[in-house]
Amino acid sequence: MPTPTLDARLEAVLEMIRTDVHADIGSDHARLPVRLIREGRAERCVAVELNPGPLEQARRSVARSRLEAQIEVREGDGFGPILPGELGSASLCGMGAYTIRGILERAGERLPPALVLQPNDSALLIRLWARATGYHVRAERLIAGYWSYPVLRLERAEGADLAYEGMPLDAALKYGPLLLRLGGGVICHQIEADIARLQKVAAPGRESWHELETARTALDVLDHGIK
Repeated sequence: MPTPTLDARLEAVLEMIRTDVHADIGSDHARLPVRLIREGRAERCVAVELNPGPLEQARRSVARSRLEAQIEVREGDGFGPILPGELGSASLCGMGAYTIRGILERAGERLPPALVLQPNDSALLIRLWARATGYHVRAERLIAGYWSYPVLRLERAEGADLAYEGMPLDAALKYGPLLLRLGGGVICHQIEADIARLQKVAAPGRESWHELETARTALDVLDHGIK
């Protein structure tokens, strides 16, 4: 079987994974696990899928790739089919941040030490969850597409997350501390688009006013850096 192709957001996810055992939660066609094994980024993968159609597609994809010895397809919801301590890392991609956070909150002791997450909307809820549960931001990318897709690698660690050191917290939580440090056209375009949208509706005392101030602060970080 030819090596499966991935879109830009999943290629970014792929590049953030290197481990012994990896689980792709909500794996759909299991393209990501197949690439991980073929590129030597994982020794073994678990593809977890709840819905019958994608579950069968994942099984067929693994069988066509002749990787049944290294990729196990399991039926289940979130981390339910995973054993505590089984994984080095896990990925959750193509879902809303609220859905991803819910899956992480229900995982309990099944959570691995590293997570690679690709929400289809703002990663604010995920960054808040990470700060509250002892996961630090180790890498971030923002991928241009139908809209901008954030991709984050989180790792369990002690103490304060140094990614946020010296950053305006609200702006860093909304737009990503490492993304604001790195800059670039994609993050700049997203912030400028938010400012243009919010200027039409924001008024003092409303949540939209706070969002507008957060976006302006983020743009100032991009323009002038961290002092």
